[in-house]
Amino acid sequence: MKKEASGSRTLLLSVLMSAPGPLVVGLGLLVGKSSTQLADFFRRSAELLAIIVAFVIYQLAGKDPSPEKKARLEQGSNRFVGAVMCLSGVIMAALALFAPSEDKGNVIPGLAIALLGVIANCLFWRKYTRLSRETGSGILAVQGRLYRAKTLVDGCVTLALATVLLLPGSSAAAVLDTLGSVVVALYLLWCGVKTLRESASAA
Repeated sequence: MKKEASGSRTLLLSVLMSAPGPLVVGLGLLVGKSSTQLADFFRRSAELLAIIVAFVIYQLAGKDPSPEKKARLEQGSNRFVGAVMCLSGVIMAALALFAPSEDKGNVIPGLAIALLGVIANCLFWRKYTRLSRETGSGILAVQGRLYRAKTLVDGCVTLALATVLLLPGSSAAAVLDTLGSVVVALYLLWCGVKTLRESASAA
């Protein structure tokens, strides 16, 4: 019970810490036009929704003593998270490949959020991985995978936006801005497909 309560608190903290991200990055888009930053806004919005759903379902699963219903709830949550990762990957790839090439504007808000995200997501990744081993919760295990992906994504976004900031208008900034989104998109797709396959096989 104590470990389940720790899992619930960690999920709630994830929701609270993830909530400002889409807002700050979205406001940053008013002054910046980076495709990486735009893709990051859609990714963070989708991931926030996935984390909220995981939190709600974790609460419901913890209150229901039926192992069968608990397993169904966990599978539903994991499928939703997997679908969100796939959707985020598709959106990021589309924006990276088809967004117009132009002045990127101010990318500082997106860069600041991405840099903080690397630190926070890495901590959550380790926390969820440990809790999933201790509780055996499929929801927490998938959240660990999501935060591992989020850590890598924010690392790529940080690199791309830092290049745009330090080398504005350069070919290196344009290439890394696009490449950062594509790499992130492929990784998100891979994680999403893997999660969906595991959920299907556990059904």
